[in-house]
Amino acid sequence: MTDITVPARKPARPHFSSGPCAKAPTFAPEKLATESLGRSHRAKIGKTRLQYCIDLMREVLQLPDTHRIGIVPGSDTGAFEMAMWTMLGAKPVTTLAWESFGEGWVTDAVKQLKLDPTVIRADYGQIPDLTQVDWSNDVLFTWNGTTSGVRVPSADFIPADREGLAFADATSGVFAYDIDWSKIDVATFSWQKVLGGEGGHGVLILGPRAVERLESYTPDRPLPKIFRLTKGGKLIEGIFKGETINTPSMLAVEDAIFALEWAKDLGGLEGLKARSDANAAALDKIVADRDWLGHLAADPATRSKTSVCLTVEGADTDFIKKFAAALEKEGAAFDLAGYRDAPAGLRIWCGATVNTQDIEDLGPWLDWAYATVKAAA
Repeated sequence: MTDITVPARKPARPHFSSGPCAKAPTFAPEKLATESLGRSHRAKIGKTRLQYCIDLMREVLQLPDTHRIGIVPGSDTGAFEMAMWTMLGAKPVTTLAWESFGEGWVTDAVKQLKLDPTVIRADYGQIPDLTQVDWSNDVLFTWNGTTSGVRVPSADFIPADREGLAFADATSGVFAYDIDWSKIDVATFSWQKVLGGEGGHGVLILGPRAVERLESYTPDRPLPKIFRLTKGGKLIEGIFKGETINTPSMLAVEDAIFALEWAKDLGGLEGLKARSDANAAALDKIVADRDWLGHLAADPATRSKTSVCLTVEGADTDFIKKFAAALEKEGAAFDLAGYRDAPAGLRIWCGATVNTQDIEDLGPWLDWAYATVKAAA
């Protein structure tokens, strides 16, 4: 077997997982504020820190005052299902699916809520024809398909005079793209994606039309306590002022605050977007320089700048497992294998918490792993 040259330099932070994602570059556990730990989240200090976290999210996201922000249980999944269970059924429903999480919302709408939605699909790497969407319906979509690397190009496909509500699962999209919040009625995400935060908590953003729906429509299905957003026909405003439905981890909240303060110091949303753009560009150059690598998302206009999914020439699932394992064993890159339901390939997180130099240093290691696995075949 021909000797394969091992690259001289490893990425300083080999964390390229698409969730939970790399921590902010300046993160260290001892830097987290600890005054709220061991205290009740209902105490003044707990409510103050939760409200501060909400205020920071609003500032960094440039979210208008028309939209409310709530911290809810169950990560992005919990937040999106909370929205589905409480609001869907008042109008016909359209679901868009071009990757596994979008398909998950289809399953919920069809099998659990039994709504008989219109389903518009596209294969992995593609996006549906967005002009097909009937906006007299409520419409569910993923802003950035984490498992396919395909995103919506913008909010331009959403009409300002829509009758239905726009539900955006934006978990890999917020803090990385410009979002026209006037076009979004419901958005959800989790800290564990673009902020590199801890899992278990979701964020639910409601525009005024979503609040109107909640206060005017009572679904004919039982709602678990952790899904209930209204009482006596009125929105429970406390949820959006740091009075969470269930007990939050104040350690996770402090971790999110640390990441948001880091983002604010970068210049807020513009700084985060610039870092993600630079990372995606660095990875794109790596792909362009190698004939055995390709983008699963063929169209750059709908290609993710955060969860970038790559094809590997001749690779099957077993090849990718060995590829990722070889890199992990060397401590050169962690968690690069594509999502289990996606076509066999690589998935490399390029969000703002990753340093561009680490993406650049990854390139030679991809060559090494490809050659190593091929040679052993």
